[in-house]
Amino acid sequence: MRNLLLVDDQRDILRLLHSTLDTLNNEDIKIYEAQSGEEALLESSREKIDMLITDYKLPGMSGVELMHKVRARHSDVKVIFITGMTERKMRDEMLNTGAFAIFDKPIPMADFLDAVERGLGLVQTIFPPEVNVSSEVSSETHTRLSDLIANFRQDYNADAVFLLNDRGLINARTGNLHDPSMEVSLISTLMAIHNTSMKVARLNHQETIESYHVFDGGDHDLLFIPVTPLYALLVAGKGLADEDQILDTVRGLLSLRLQVEKSLTSMGVTGELKFKSAPAAAPPVQVPPKKTTDRLAKATPAPEMEALLTQAAGEKKQENSTDDFWDEAAEDMGKKSSNPEVISLEEAKKLGIISSEK
Repeated sequence: MRNLLLVDDQRDILRLLHSTLDTLNNEDIKIYEAQSGEEALLESSREKIDMLITDYKLPGMSGVELMHKVRARHSDVKVIFITGMTERKMRDEMLNTGAFAIFDKPIPMADFLDAVERGLGLVQTIFPPEVNVSSEVSSETHTRLSDLIANFRQDYNADAVFLLNDRGLINARTGNLHDPSMEVSLISTLMAIHNTSMKVARLNHQETIESYHVFDGGDHDLLFIPVTPLYALLVAGKGLADEDQILDTVRGLLSLRLQVEKSLTSMGVTGELKFKSAPAAAPPVQVPPKKTTDRLAKATPAPEMEALLTQAAGEKKQENSTDDFWDEAAEDMGKKSSNPEVISLEEAKKLGIISSEK
């Protein structure tokens, strides 16, 4: 049984951490809680504490002071600090005291659980280390990969070298990061970059993978380079990306990549760049030949259409007949009538039958 002591003056934080640890479903962990350093010391006097997880800033004594007092009783206790302060100087101070991990609020839960598993020596379920590349990989081949990255680390004075796969797992490693607290998040983010690089290579129709990522400064200089579509190398160290060193580092990394690629190829687990074929073009629209169009134009209309055309023609004819009648009537008004019993308007005026005045 491993005893774990959670210390934070905020009850909500304690509940969150406790429920998160419960997701490990590990019956070998027993969790104790305290809301102050004094209460935590009382718990540590009753039980052997294997891991102390404490807020850096507590009412009364600080988290660092609490760590020293607990270590006086339990010398092998692992300590994880949680803090809302992000100053690098303060982080380095906590690391220098021998803290196993440090997490800023809000706490990255995957990294937190991974640190707890590693610190307590549990079977790692969050981020299994040094997973074999394949179940069929011989120990001799795996040893060769480990030797390759170990030799590179020694030759270039790097802090750590990892061989990663596309699922974000470590297949081989040597050394450690300055602050391993965020290892899970760092590696998963780098592998997202790797997957994006593969997509760019496919869209660019590259036959080989040529992309490099350099992050200069911080805890380490980081150099990240793909080996195959399924694997990538991460190198961490001080000064690796300095102006007078970067070219030599990259040349050595390219040589390491070639040797690792050969080892992976011998296992048949490299993966390939596969290009998606372009979608087939839509078939052209078939335009009927001109003679067919002419023939269609001369075709006999259907009976219903013929009836409508006949009706329209009759209405047009009737309309034309009415117009012709009124045109003829207007024209005849000025003509002399042929009937002897009928006189014109002019004749009536001359005879005095009607007045000629308006």
